[in-house]
Amino acid sequence: MPADNGKPENIATTVTEVSERVMLLIREEIELAKIEVMDKVKSLAMGLAFGAVAAVFGVFVLIYALATLAWGLNSLLGSIWLGFLIVFGVLIVGTVAAGVLAFRKFKVGPPVPKLAINEAQKIRATVTAKPESKT
Repeated sequence: MPADNGKPENIATTVTEVSERVMLLIREEIELAKIEVMDKVKSLAMGLAFGAVAAVFGVFVLIYALATLAWGLNSLLGSIWLGFLIVFGVLIVGTVAAGVLAFRKFKVGPPVPKLAINEAQKIRATVTAKPESKT
């Protein structure tokens, strides 16, 4: 049909533009999801690195603190074995408590791009919504 009549060509052009924009929107949402997940993974990696450094220093602090505590209990109780046994019991309780806390924190699950998923759901709802009738 000729362009001056316009109806079929305008509809075809509009459909083409809409499909191109939807594809662009989908690509941008995928890119947003990738960026969001990468940011979360980088944050987790940095947290793990700092945690490892803190753990190394903490091990040395803990060794000296526990030896000091055991020898201090020896001075109070007069028995080196009893001092070290008490320190051992404290270590067992601390180990169990730390294990329980670690288990709770790791139950969170994998990083999920929540922002991108929410945006995609909003876009899907907008695209699939029925147009309002003008009466």
